[in-house]
Amino acid sequence: MCAKATMEEFEALLNESLEIDTPQEGSVVKGKVIAIEAGQAIIDVGYKMEGRVDLKEFANPGENPSIAVGDEVEVYLDRVENARGEAVISREKARREEAWDRLEKAYASEERVEGAIFGRVKGGFTVDLGGAVAFLPGSQVDVRPVRDAGPLMGLKQPFQILKMDRRRGNIVVSRRAILEESRAEQRAEVIGSLHEGQVVDGVVKNITEYGAFVDLGGVDGLLHVTDMAWRRVNHPSEILSIGETVKVQVVKINKETHRISLGMKQLQSDPWDTVEEKFPIGSVHKGRVTNITDYGAFVELEAGVEGLVHVSEMSWTKKNVHPGKIVSTSQEVDVMVLEIDTAKRRVSLGLKQCMRNPWEVFAETHPVGSVIEGEVKNITEFGLFVGLDNDIDGMVHLSDLSWDKRGEEAIQEFRKGDVVKAAVTEVDIEKERISLSIKALDADTFSDAVDGVKRGSIITVTVTAIEDGGIEVEYNGMKSFIRRSDLARDRADQRPERFQVGDKVDVRVVNVDSKTRKLGVSIKAREIAEEKEAVEQYGSSDSGASLGDILGAALKSRE
Repeated sequence: MCAKATMEEFEALLNESLEIDTPQEGSVVKGKVIAIEAGQAIIDVGYKMEGRVDLKEFANPGENPSIAVGDEVEVYLDRVENARGEAVISREKARREEAWDRLEKAYASEERVEGAIFGRVKGGFTVDLGGAVAFLPGSQVDVRPVRDAGPLMGLKQPFQILKMDRRRGNIVVSRRAILEESRAEQRAEVIGSLHEGQVVDGVVKNITEYGAFVDLGGVDGLLHVTDMAWRRVNHPSEILSIGETVKVQVVKINKETHRISLGMKQLQSDPWDTVEEKFPIGSVHKGRVTNITDYGAFVELEAGVEGLVHVSEMSWTKKNVHPGKIVSTSQEVDVMVLEIDTAKRRVSLGLKQCMRNPWEVFAETHPVGSVIEGEVKNITEFGLFVGLDNDIDGMVHLSDLSWDKRGEEAIQEFRKGDVVKAAVTEVDIEKERISLSIKALDADTFSDAVDGVKRGSIITVTVTAIEDGGIEVEYNGMKSFIRRSDLARDRADQRPERFQVGDKVDVRVVNVDSKTRKLGVSIKAREIAEEKEAVEQYGSSDSGASLGDILGAALKSRE
């Protein structure tokens, strides 16, 4: 029994000794370099176990291995013994395990880690973080896109861990986060030293369509295109180039967004301070067309001072055309100053005011009654438009086309492009209207025919036609029509057939209408008038005399 107990105690002590001295597989153990041969380091890990590790595992990416006999190193024990009786160990795995422990602590505390970019992969780069390999996306290399990452390769620098998964072995890092943080600190420091109105020197870093970014020594400010010069600048590249050093004024600083607005024109005198003195209202100046819009054209009077020529002030005659058909960009023109608003920094200019009003010229050269000749430009329902000198038109109203025909009939005889003659009847300069008359070139036959004839006159007419409804008569070439009811006082005599063509008949004028050019006559009205006159001269119905006696006496008196 005693011997048995002694053997059990010895076995327990032996097992305890083995557990203490034999390293556990899958753990990191310390070892000593006992020899270096054939590109490998032979390492004693204790308990009479030795293993081999390639020298390259002792080197950082891009560097030569630094290892010597006698050095103590930590290695990862994969297996206690392989087929050759050697321990399977790895320095790289040991470094990785050590690195993961360290990196997890840094990730949890949001601390920076040091690493070196050593390779390029799809979408980014690989970074050695002291044993662990991380992925650096291309967008996280710098604050701006990097075209050549060569200078960054192998350079030890800080990174920020964005994401890590130890089970999958994934680590994502960012260099940009470090730069932005230091940039923000530097930006805050620079902004703190600036104040609005301060004049500083800067370097043009980038040029866009709307302005330029100027580096003020660690912080960028925007120099907007409207703040580069008092004059109109179409593109910043007209006056700036990348890398150029410029003197600018701090116009505005936004402390919250850290945005800085800069200006160059603020360092020059404002030309608007002397606009009223240099360009008084009514004065004429030569300017250059800088921009053309649908509503007018902008003309530069001097650097920094532009005025607008509204489309209504561009031409006396061209009312409904685009300004681009009257002037062109960069063209030099004479303009008149019409209005100045210094508060709104606006100048109203006129182009047509530098030319004589064509209606005034026409009125001077073509007084009322003068005859013009022109081409029919347009035909409307109310008349003809005739082209005159200096691109102006005159109008012939329907009522001024013919003496004898209605306007609607007379206008059918004209075509667009016909050359006609007309007399000037009126020129209205303010309303820009010229009235013409074609019929005024001919004598007014109606006025001549009825000259001296008035309502109530007794005239002699000639029968020219006999119709069922009455008879047509003529007086001095003017035709008139006497209706059946006006042929006689007595109904029995109101018969057209009792007249013959060529008969001379005395009639009474009942109407003279110059507008409609009609002469109204009546036999009935003449007879009634004669009867009234006879009654007044030779008796009345109360005297006992008959109407026949009175008329007979009147006729005898006439004989």
